[in-house]
Amino acid sequence: MRKIIVLEFITLDGVIQAGGGPEEDTSGGFEYGGWQVPYSDDVLGTVMNKQMSPPFDLLLGRKTFDIWAPYWPKHSDFWPSVMTATKYVASNTLASHEWKPSVFLNGDIVEKIRNLKQEEGPDLHVYGSANLVQTLMKHDLVDEFWLKIYPLTLGTGKRLFVEGTIPAAFKVTESQISPNGIIIATYKRAGKVETGSY
Repeated sequence: MRKIIVLEFITLDGVIQAGGGPEEDTSGGFEYGGWQVPYSDDVLGTVMNKQMSPPFDLLLGRKTFDIWAPYWPKHSDFWPSVMTATKYVASNTLASHEWKPSVFLNGDIVEKIRNLKQEEGPDLHVYGSANLVQTLMKHDLVDEFWLKIYPLTLGTGKRLFVEGTIPAAFKVTESQISPNGIIIATYKRAGKVETGSY
């Protein structure tokens, strides 16, 4: 059985939109593209190299795929395995693409992703893909979050946790803080929310 691992760069107020550059995703009039760049440091680089190295396949929303497809084939020397990983894309509009190997999931996306999880194969890594991540969380399909939490707030933009996120408990299995203040943490699903009283 494969795990679904959501890897996100996120602000303190939960924004995940366009961290990598000004033109990455300006939808909704977003003006802060590239917000993560000033905080990059060697510790973050080491963590990213470690997380991007194991065998994986990608599970992406169509918008993220549209951003990645023209970029990564030209920059694959930095991340060679992105070219060989199967890219599963949730889309009701795309059926094929020259960036291969890619598989397009349409119709009942949730059922198709559940089936993907049951198959043998590498874990499924999800980057960006805000709408897809909301669907995955709503249907309790996320096994782990690998978050990089940046020390800033933006007040606007696509967020990781929105209305419809189910109550769920997580366990922190790894954490560190980079020199520039990025909290790097791995959260594994840990059952239901428990409550109590003081």
